[in-house]
Amino acid sequence: MELAKSFEPADIERRWYPEWEARGYFGAGLDADNKEAFCILLPPPNVTGTLHMGHGFNQAIMDALTRYHRMRGDNTLWQPGTDHAGIATQIVVERQLDAQDISRHQLGREKFLEKVWEWKAFSGDTITRQMRRLGTSPDWSRERFTMDAGLSRTVTETFVRLYREGLIYRGKRLVNWDPELHTAVSDLEVVSEEEDGFMWHICYPLADGSGSLTVATTRPETMLGDTAVMVHPEDERYRHLLGKKVKLPLCDREIPIIADAYVDLAFGTGCVKVTPAHDFNDYAVGLRHQLPMINVLTLDGRIIDADSDPNYSKLKYGQAGFVETTATGDFPEAAIPEKYRGMDRFDARNAIVIDLQAMGFLVKTDKHKLKVPRGDRTGVVIEPMLTDQWFVAMSKPTADGSSIAGKALACVASGEIRFFPENWINTYNQWLNNIQDWCISRQLWWGHQIPAWYGEAGQIFVAHDEPEARAMAAEQGYGGALTRDPDVLDTWYSSALWPFSTLDWTPQWPAETNPALDLYLPSTVLVTGFDIIFFWVARMVMMTRHITGKIPFRHVYVHGLIRDAEGQKMSKSKGNVLDPIDLIDGIGLDALIEKRISGLMNPKQAEQIEKRTRKEFPTGIPAFGTDALRFTFLSLASPGRDIKFDLSRCEGYRNFCNKLWNASRFVLMHTADQDLGLTDGTPDLSFADQWIVSKLQRTEIEIAQHFADYRFDLLARAVYEFIWDEFCDWYVELAKVQLQHGSGAELRATRRTLARVLETVLRLAHPLLPFITEELWQVVAPIAGCKTQASVMLAAYPQAQAEKLDPASEARVQQLKNLAYACRNLRGEMNLSPALRVPLLVSGERQSLLGFAPYLKALCKLSEVQIVDDLPGGASAPIAIVGETRLMLQVQIDLAVECERLDKEIARLQGEISKARAKLANASFVARAPAPVVEQERQRLNDFVATLEQLEPQRQRLRRN
Repeated sequence: MELAKSFEPADIERRWYPEWEARGYFGAGLDADNKEAFCILLPPPNVTGTLHMGHGFNQAIMDALTRYHRMRGDNTLWQPGTDHAGIATQIVVERQLDAQDISRHQLGREKFLEKVWEWKAFSGDTITRQMRRLGTSPDWSRERFTMDAGLSRTVTETFVRLYREGLIYRGKRLVNWDPELHTAVSDLEVVSEEEDGFMWHICYPLADGSGSLTVATTRPETMLGDTAVMVHPEDERYRHLLGKKVKLPLCDREIPIIADAYVDLAFGTGCVKVTPAHDFNDYAVGLRHQLPMINVLTLDGRIIDADSDPNYSKLKYGQAGFVETTATGDFPEAAIPEKYRGMDRFDARNAIVIDLQAMGFLVKTDKHKLKVPRGDRTGVVIEPMLTDQWFVAMSKPTADGSSIAGKALACVASGEIRFFPENWINTYNQWLNNIQDWCISRQLWWGHQIPAWYGEAGQIFVAHDEPEARAMAAEQGYGGALTRDPDVLDTWYSSALWPFSTLDWTPQWPAETNPALDLYLPSTVLVTGFDIIFFWVARMVMMTRHITGKIPFRHVYVHGLIRDAEGQKMSKSKGNVLDPIDLIDGIGLDALIEKRISGLMNPKQAEQIEKRTRKEFPTGIPAFGTDALRFTFLSLASPGRDIKFDLSRCEGYRNFCNKLWNASRFVLMHTADQDLGLTDGTPDLSFADQWIVSKLQRTEIEIAQHFADYRFDLLARAVYEFIWDEFCDWYVELAKVQLQHGSGAELRATRRTLARVLETVLRLAHPLLPFITEELWQVVAPIAGCKTQASVMLAAYPQAQAEKLDPASEARVQQLKNLAYACRNLRGEMNLSPALRVPLLVSGERQSLLGFAPYLKALCKLSEVQIVDDLPGGASAPIAIVGETRLMLQVQIDLAVECERLDKEIARLQGEISKARAKLANASFVARAPAPVVEQERQRLNDFVATLEQLEPQRQRLRRN
C-alpha cells in the first residue's frame, strides 16, 4: 500500500469506515474469563431530525474512550440507540400533516402512529449515517430504540412492579401544562427567559370594612382562583389581621388572611395572593394550610365555564385530605364571574385589569422584568395546571425502608458512583434532596401507552396486558367494559431504564443467563452534559438501583455545552447553528445560508441571519475532515460549563493532520526497503534516539492519567505536543543529521527509531484521530515490524516502559534545544535572512559542544560551528549566554546602519507603549470597552515592553563599540 502525496481525508474516511464495520471490529466483547470490561451508553438522540454539534462533541469523547479500551484488550461495548422523544417527534409529524391540512384526530390514533413510525425509520437512519461519518465505533448489531418490543416489555414490567409496590399512583396534582399541545411537560421542556411585562398592584378590601391590603401580581387573571392572602408571620404590620378575611375583587366571595414564611418581607407590600391551582409555590402553601384549590383555566388556556366544561374540577380539603369535587353546587364559593368565562387567558387579563381600574381596585401598574416559562417546542406560555396524572413516589419508603431518591443519594455518598468533575455531586444531591414526585404521564399518542385499564365506575386495573387486566377485574367481581388509559409515559421514563433495558433485562435475571448484562451492568462511565443531571442521570440511578439492585454506571463524566465563538447558545433562531457534517465535508456560502434560514417564517430574522453568515463565513466553510473536527472537540473538553467553538481551531488541527502525514512520508522515504536492524537485538542508539524514546514513555504515562481523569483537553494537548513539537519539529530534524552523517549501525538505529516511534505514535493517537492513523499505520507498521493485527484499532495500546526512561538524554537534548533557541534569537536580533548561512562562534564545555555542532549547524542554518576558548573581545555582534556557554554569530555589520535601525525601532516601541499606557489609564475606556478588547490592549503593552527589553541591551553594546 503506497502513501499518497497529500492527505485527503474524504477518500480515507469513505474507505475505512465500511471496512471496519464489515469486519465486525465494533462488536462487543463477551469473554467472561477476561474480567476487565468497559461499557459506555450512548445518550440516545431523539428521532426528530439530525445530529448537532453537541452530539458530535459528546460522541467524539465516547468514541475516544471506546477505542482506547478496545485497544487495551478489555471486553468493550459502546451501546448505541435512539429515543422516541414523545413530544418532539409527535410535533414534527403533526406539522407535516398540517402542511397537508390533515389533523391527527382526522387520521385516528392507529393511522397517526403509522405515520410516526415512517418518520422514525427515516430520521433514525439519518442519525446513524451521521454517526458513521463522525467515525464512531458502537456495536451497531446491538442498536436499540426506546420503543423496540424488548424495551417496551421492560417499560411495562417496571410500571406494573412499581404500581404494585405502591410507588406509582394516579392523582390530581399541579404540573407544567402546554395549552397548545394539551399535555403535561417536564421541566426540561420549559424554557424560562426574561421578558418585559407588568406588575399590577391590586386592592383587596377587608371583609369587615376596616381597611384593605394591596397585593401585586404579574398574572391578574389567576386572581379568579385566589383562596387566601398571605403575609409573613413576623411582619408586625399585618399581625393583627391574621384570621380575618378580605373580599376578592370581581368575585362574590371572601378569602382568609394567613401567615406563611414563604413571603419575602422585603419585597413589595409584604402581601401575596395565593392561587394554589395555578402556581407551584402557592400550591405548596395551599397544601400546608389546607386551602381549596380552584382551577380557573381550561386545557387550552381559556377561563373555565364551571357549568359546562367536563374538565372543571376543584380540590377541597376534607376529613380524608384533599378530595376532588366536580359539581358546582358542592363548592359555590368557587364560582367564576360569567363575563370572563370562555375568554382566552390573555384577553381575560386585559379585561380584568380594565374592570379593576373601573371599580377602583387597581392601585398602580409598574413595568416589570419577569421570567416567563414557555414550551421549548411550541413557544407558548406554560401554565401550572391541576390535572389527573400518573406519578412515581420519590420519597416514599420502599420494602427495604429507603426511598427511590434515598437509594440514588446513597450510591454517590458511598463512592459507588463518582462524578468527574466532583463539584457536580452538589447539583445531583441538591436536586434529589428537594425532589418532588415525578409526573410520568403525557397526553400524547406517540409513546409507551400506560398499562392501566378503567372500569365504568373509575376502577383502576394495572396489568401487563388487557387479558391480565380482565382477569384482575373478574377477581374483584367486576365484569363490565374496560377502557385503556389513553395517555403515554414521559419519554424520560423509558430513558431512565436505558442502562439495563438495552442489555435485554428480564425479571428473571440474574438467575436467567445473560452474558452482556453480567459483564456490562454497571457500565463504566456515562458521558453527558450538565443540563440533564436532573432529568436523566439521577433517574437512571434511581430506577436501575431499585429495579435491578445494581448501579447503572460507576463514573459520570459531565462536560460543558458547545456554544459559538462569542459564547452564545447555538440556536436556529440566532442563525449560529453549525452542522458537524458541514465541517467535515465543507459547505458553500449560499448553501449554508439556505440551510440556516430554511423553515423560518420571519423574513426580518432570515435577513439578519443571512447578514451574519456572510460576515462570519464570506467563502463558506472549508472541508476539515472528521479527524480534525474530532480533535477539535476533544481539545475543547475542559471542565467548564460552556465551551466556545472556534472554527479556527479546526483549521489548526487540519494542519496538524497534514503535519503528521508529511512526517510519515519522510519516515517512509528513509525506512522503506532499508535495513532497520530489526533482527540485530538492542540497537546502539544516539542520545537523540534515546531522548525521543524516553519522551514517548513520559507521554504514554501522561496520556494514561488523562484518560483515567477524563481530561480530554489535556489528553489532546499531550498528543499534539509530542507529535508536532517533539517528534516532527525536533526529532525528525535531528534524525536528518544522523541520516546524513551516521555510520551503518547508527543509520540502522535512527531508521529503526523513526519507524518504531511513529508506529507507536499512530497507536497512541488512534482513539482521537481514527482515520489518518489507520491509513498511516497500515503502511508504517509492516516496515517497523509491528503489524500483528489487521487494523490499528485492534493493535495494543502503548503502555509506558519505565526502563526506557532516560533523564540524561532528556537533559542533553534540552541543552541542545536551549542553544538552538539562543542561536535563532541571535539571528532574529540581527535581522538576518533565513536563507543566509553564517558561522557561529561558541565557547563552553568542548566535548558536549563537539557533539552538538552538527545538529546546531543544521537546526540554525549555519555555515559552520567554531568552538573557541573565548569569544573575541570588542565584537559588535550580540552575544547569547546559555548557562556556561556563550554564543556569537560571526557577521560583519555596519555599526552606523544597525544603530540607526535599532534607534528607530526603539523609538517606535516607546511610542506604542506610551499610547497603550494612556489608553489603559483612561478609566472610561477600561469600564466601557468589552473585556476582550481591554485584555487585548494589556497584552499589546506587555509585548511591546518585552521587545523593548530585548533591543535596549543590544543597542547599548553597539554604542560601546
